[in-house]
Amino acid sequence: MKVILITLLALLCAQLLFSQPWELDNSVFNPSGIPSLTFSQPRFADVDGDGASDFWLGNTSRSPLFIKNTGTATIPAFTVGTDYLAGISYLASEMAVCADLDADGDLDLITGGYTGLHLFQNNSSTTTPVYVEVNGFFSGLSVGSNPVPDLADVDNDGDLDMVVGLSEDGAVRLYTNTGSPTLGQFSESAMQVIGDIGLYAYPVFCDFDSDGDMDILCGRDSHGFIYYQNDGNASIPNWQPNSTLFAGLGMTDYWNSPDLVDLNNDGLYDLVFGTASGPLQYYVNTGTASNPVWQQNMSLFGGVIDVGGASSPVFYDWDADGDLDMISGSQMGDIKFYHNIGTPNAPAWQADHAYFASIDHSIYAAVAIGDVNGDNLPDAIVGDLNGQLFYHRNTGIGFFYESFYLTNISLGGWSVPRLLDMDGDGDLDLVAGNEAGNIFYYANQGTPTAPNWLLESTYFGTIDVGTNCSPTIADIDYDGDWDFLAGDMWGDLKCYLWQGLGWGQNTTLFAGITTDQNAAPALVDLDQDGDLDLVLGDYDGTLKFYRNLMYSAAVLNPPLNPVATSGAEIMVTWETPTAGSTSPFEHYNIYLDGVLFTSTTESYWIFTGLTIGQNYTVWITAQYVAGESVPAVIHITPVANDDNVQIPVNLTNWPNPFNPSTTISFSITKGHTGLLEIINLKGQIVKSWNGLYAGEHNLVWDGRDATGQLVSSGVYLYRLQASDKVQVRKMMLMK
Repeated sequence: MKVILITLLALLCAQLLFSQPWELDNSVFNPSGIPSLTFSQPRFADVDGDGASDFWLGNTSRSPLFIKNTGTATIPAFTVGTDYLAGISYLASEMAVCADLDADGDLDLITGGYTGLHLFQNNSSTTTPVYVEVNGFFSGLSVGSNPVPDLADVDNDGDLDMVVGLSEDGAVRLYTNTGSPTLGQFSESAMQVIGDIGLYAYPVFCDFDSDGDMDILCGRDSHGFIYYQNDGNASIPNWQPNSTLFAGLGMTDYWNSPDLVDLNNDGLYDLVFGTASGPLQYYVNTGTASNPVWQQNMSLFGGVIDVGGASSPVFYDWDADGDLDMISGSQMGDIKFYHNIGTPNAPAWQADHAYFASIDHSIYAAVAIGDVNGDNLPDAIVGDLNGQLFYHRNTGIGFFYESFYLTNISLGGWSVPRLLDMDGDGDLDLVAGNEAGNIFYYANQGTPTAPNWLLESTYFGTIDVGTNCSPTIADIDYDGDWDFLAGDMWGDLKCYLWQGLGWGQNTTLFAGITTDQNAAPALVDLDQDGDLDLVLGDYDGTLKFYRNLMYSAAVLNPPLNPVATSGAEIMVTWETPTAGSTSPFEHYNIYLDGVLFTSTTESYWIFTGLTIGQNYTVWITAQYVAGESVPAVIHITPVANDDNVQIPVNLTNWPNPFNPSTTISFSITKGHTGLLEIINLKGQIVKSWNGLYAGEHNLVWDGRDATGQLVSSGVYLYRLQASDKVQVRKMMLMK
């Protein structure tokens, strides 16, 4: 019977394995839903003509994304909209602004990218734009690569002029439109330099002080902003730097690219700006136009996890609170820590990097976490671009670099370590990927308190995943041994399963899942529903979460039909849950009057020591990996026994397990008849003997029910009652 059960479970796991569905859930690492794209540049406009401000999200990874305002002009809400610019090369459109450059009543698109400035005319409508490039429109301008434009009528002549920020130059240039509202014309001869802010100028027009003329706010590659206030008039501008209005903003980020927009419809400009690392920053002006008071709003665009580049996540219950926290390497070589402030099934993240601040190596750091010296404190093994590994011992108040460990390991470049007990001997071993695409196993030949890692050169053989191997080790096929998944430089995933005698590559389990370059996967049951989810880091520094839908908390069937005996000792039995639960079963929880009383894997429980005559409510729930079912409920009331009747003694059966029959032995020592019942795990009485006299008994049960039919294999209870005294034992029929 046991062999058959194990075989069936193995077949079930195999079927589940090759049907693992993945669901991308961006809300886990980005609750706002707005992507964090490297060198982000937001530019607002009512792109779809519905009266609310949408925006284009420029970046260095692809053409700008259309982010639609699904809220209102007063209460905005943003989501990724139609990809209008999917067919436009990012080389031509690192960022985009809207303007009606041909005066036809709809908004055209002006972009800046590696190949300079481009005009994409809207040839459709105000609500469903279709952009077609007007080739060579800005060909007479010497603006270099990655210019940043914005347009407004600066000189009050009815046509749109253009400000351009230059990249390596840092100049802010104004190009006066010498054409007409319907046919713009820009030339170097009609250009003036507003200022020079060093490198990478990101200008936008705005009438911030509401005086009827255009001011200019500039972001730059350094901290903060430069604001040029127009002290002239509507026709003859005169821009002068004003260092007070935006003082203190953008001081923690580089390459700040701003836009000013009245998102809450209060008549005042609010500030939204992108950064080199990607997350958008939003500040609401709660003061006045002349005396702004900036209040940061973290909800509209906030919550996105971005380590600043080259995210490489691992998960560990750092604070021992029952949920998984996240630790990640980063492009700049430091380690980022995110405390899980959610629940074991629904994580939420709060950055808290201070404890890891002392760890700083070469660029492209990767980290492994585990208690390698047996002091109950999680330590850190760090790899980096140099290919070395570094052991940082956790002292309880920070980390201490142990320079004498791991000096014999050099992976040649791009070392990505992972800590786990590979050989099941109770200490932590090391697995590491390298720049050449190989993966290595270093067995801990020391002890749980004094590690000594030595290379097992044949373990992974000649496996080569390409370039920049970032591995994660897990039992991917749920067969009880270690497998691994590795990311590579090109954003692809390679899966290898251990097949008893060697490694076999599996190309189906993660087919279609890719990311940007330097994929760094982590397989972890992040929602604790019993299956392995996929967290994917990459070069951008953000994280993607693919929920494994093999198991879930969608269906958690409860126990059925609880039944109770009477007496001072009360046995409650119940039927096992119906099939169809979407997460593995763990045990039953038994509550007495709403308080957890005990847990069991059996389908019965005997209550002793309860107060005679008191009414109790018993709940029985089924506990699954993904959560707990609703309860099955029964009410019980203990009643007094007959004190002149002694408890039946020596209740036992032999053999146990048995096939086909077993002998049940017991004695009733004082004058009263007894009742012996055989009960299945559904609580049904299979066979019974009533009117048993005082004395010794040896009853043989031949595995048949009251009708003479053979019963099926499985666990059965036998229950002996004399007066109100009850004893219960368990036996197994195994055919």
